[in-house]
This record gives sequence, C-alpha cells and structure tokens, in this order.
Amino acid sequence: MTATAQRIFINALTLTPIERAELIDGLLHSFDPGPDQSQVDAWKAEARIDAYEAGLVASGFGAQERPERHSQAERGERDTR
Repeated sequence: MTATAQRIFINALTLTPIERAELIDGLLHSFDPGPDQSQVDAWKAEARIDAYEAGLVASGFGAQERPERHSQAERGERDTR
C-alpha cells in the first residue's frame, strides 16, 4: 500500500460505521462502470420481443400493414432458448 493509501485508510478508520460502509460501497462500485449502452439496448430489444411474443404488447402495425407471422411450430422450428 502506498503512503497516500495508508493515510486514507487510517483516516477512514475514524469514520462512523455508516460512513465507512458508504465509502466501501462507493469504492466497490468504482470498479464496475456497468453495462455499455449497446448491451442495454440489446436487453431492451429482447424484452420487447419477449413481451410481443407473450401477447403483452401490440406490434404497432395497422391491420393492413401487419406482416405475416407464423409460430415456430408452424415453421417447423424448435425453441432453442
């Protein structure tokens, strides 16, 4: 541990347990910046597809514009999820 880190550690020991816990939480979260935007977008898209397939949301197409869709069983496919 560097001298600077050692001083910070010693000073941190003077904090209340709640303050130390908040400091630890902040330090731990600094290691993981979270998912990047492309991951978030992919998760949202997958959730929308799942909701559509479960019949929870409409497609957004009008009756005249709706593309023909067949179930996996009709296409002879298996669910691989």
